[in-house]
Amino acid sequence: MSDTASPPSPTPPPKSNSKSKSKSTTSNVKAVKKKAFSCDQCRARKVRCGGEQPSCRRCVVRNDACRYLLAPTISYTQRLEERVRELEGVVEGLRNGNGNGNGEGEEEEAGGVEVGGGEVGVGVSHDERGGLSAGPGAGAGAGGFDGLKRDEKGGITYHGATSFFQLPAPVGQSDGLGGGGVPSVLEAAGGGGERKERLVSNAWQQRAMETFSETPEPFQFLLGVHWCWIQPLFNFVYRPAFTRDMEVLGSYYSHTLLNAMLSHSVRWCKNDAKIRALLEPYDNGQLFSRQARTLLFDELRQGHSKIPTVQTLLLLSAQECSAGNRTQAWLYSGMAFRLIEDMGICIDGQRYAGAVQLSDEDIEIRHRLFWSCYFWDKMISLYLGRSPTLQHSTVSPPQIMLDDSAETELWKPHGIVYPEGFEYPPTQAHSISCFMRMCQLSEIFNQILIHIYDPLGRNAEAEIQACLASESRALGKWWDDLPTFLRIDAKELPAYCPPSHIVTLNCLYHTFKILLYRPMLFPRSTPPNPTSQRPNPTHLVECISSATSIIAIFDLFCRTFGDDYCILSLSYSVYTAASIFLLQVQAAASGGQDEITMRRLGFCVAVLERVKGINAVIGSSLNLITQALSKLNIHFPTNSFSEPSHQPSNRGDQRHTIQEARFLPLTADPMPSIPDNSNFDLDGSAFQPPPVPLQGFDFENFDISPEMLDAFSGLEPIDATVGALYDFH
Repeated sequence: MSDTASPPSPTPPPKSNSKSKSKSTTSNVKAVKKKAFSCDQCRARKVRCGGEQPSCRRCVVRNDACRYLLAPTISYTQRLEERVRELEGVVEGLRNGNGNGNGEGEEEEAGGVEVGGGEVGVGVSHDERGGLSAGPGAGAGAGGFDGLKRDEKGGITYHGATSFFQLPAPVGQSDGLGGGGVPSVLEAAGGGGERKERLVSNAWQQRAMETFSETPEPFQFLLGVHWCWIQPLFNFVYRPAFTRDMEVLGSYYSHTLLNAMLSHSVRWCKNDAKIRALLEPYDNGQLFSRQARTLLFDELRQGHSKIPTVQTLLLLSAQECSAGNRTQAWLYSGMAFRLIEDMGICIDGQRYAGAVQLSDEDIEIRHRLFWSCYFWDKMISLYLGRSPTLQHSTVSPPQIMLDDSAETELWKPHGIVYPEGFEYPPTQAHSISCFMRMCQLSEIFNQILIHIYDPLGRNAEAEIQACLASESRALGKWWDDLPTFLRIDAKELPAYCPPSHIVTLNCLYHTFKILLYRPMLFPRSTPPNPTSQRPNPTHLVECISSATSIIAIFDLFCRTFGDDYCILSLSYSVYTAASIFLLQVQAAASGGQDEITMRRLGFCVAVLERVKGINAVIGSSLNLITQALSKLNIHFPTNSFSEPSHQPSNRGDQRHTIQEARFLPLTADPMPSIPDNSNFDLDGSAFQPPPVPLQGFDFENFDISPEMLDAFSGLEPIDATVGALYDFH
């Protein structure tokens, strides 16, 4: 089958029924009387509610008092809080005589918004690093900001005052098309509620329609892998719009994007015999990858890129990064970031719409995509040791997701079947809360990358110490504010592993803590002075504690899900934990090795050995560690910790049995009901894992001896495993 063969069609051609006649766009959701919310009486009777306002039809017939007492969601509450802060800033600006109508009073407030405890603003430090700003400056002093426009091809874009595409304007003035205005009080108070209702209703209707879709295999299984293991973490693709437009070939679907999603999911299905058989006509899944690239460059050549083009580039970047193809990964991500600049996605499409009319769904998708790009920018900069590209400013899209329908969906590990006696209990996804907290965490890590890990070494000592103090507080506040349903305490692990995206959130938190404190373990003067350069024992304890938490959480992940669905972020977290244990081993080389540290490091080495088949780039990291250990004459047996302490028993000894057991029956997930948030209890007794593993790893005792501190104060790196991360002079 040639590379240019027509792309697979995972859905049949649109049928001439009501579903195809109506595209279910957000704009016509108002005409649909059925709502996503049920009244209290219908919910108690467990019957279908029409959602009519002020009283539903059933309650009118039964002469019951109809009440809708659904509590406001997290994202809606945060939106109102943000609007209150914005309006308070405007009022303060007017009191100080700065009320010029272009949001300068708001700028003063928004420039220092606390996210997780750190000052996240648009300070000069961002631009000094050469990063690409996420949008125009907060002020309009360089000729004004007129908002979004449409180009001659009909695409949405924006241009600054120096461009070919507009005449010079007086400083501080705009053409009145909607640039820089402050949201009205009416919009802040009520507009969001109506938009949210329309978006959520549309999302639930589309999820119901998915149940009746006729997607053939293996496409349905591969898409299920994406929605389960990738989408909740990165939020690259807005599911309601994609699945709707896949039926009608709408603007938020493309064959290019579909092939990218399929090719990205193939690498997690290598051990499924039935899926492998279904993939044989598609060159074992390689055809999806080739078609995605061929169609992508056709789109780029046309010069009229759309949102699916950006989403395709992000998925291809993630795929190439995992494969160890750093050049391709960096280029794909760079093109995605440039495209969102060109398409004006880096601009708040609600406040700065200008002459462009955007629907509720358009705004929601653009805002989500910006923060997906922002998060991926920090991750790929982390993986490759580069400076971050995107920065957040006061005109950037806010961290608000009005459609939080995915928050209450029930999550189950797609592609995993448990043996008799083991059952993964119904678990609320919390995917919206998780992604929003991940974005906040990314903003903190962005500061760490800029002020500590500049690849060109332009960070002064005072800047490093200031970043250490501020981001240490930010990480602490972020953790303190983290809801209990998103927090995993390594000392009190739950009976079963939470969803994968929640695991990754916790592991990345500990990873970022290590990356904040690890450079402080080494002397940054030449020659080192053991008296003045002895590291702060608190920093070393924080690193060891976080590294140990990572391996405890990851072991819980493997015991519940196996390691076939281990994404690169988790693998990198284990690699970062291994770097701390390796440094302990290096520091103790002359005084005898600590058994607990060796066991922790051995666990990490074994994990990296297992997951390198899924994330090939880990092979390079593993080689660095084994080379460093070889210089210390330390060699772990090849079968040491070869398997996690326990995995789902479908991972048996017979290979063909494993493949059969791992295969999930290929049926569409039923539409989940909306749980009552006020009384959402999980039955943890349905899942019975074995006792807590990793005996003898000591997850609480992190005493640091003076000898260990002295060893760190004079430690010279054996190789580049972490050397590039603390080479400060």
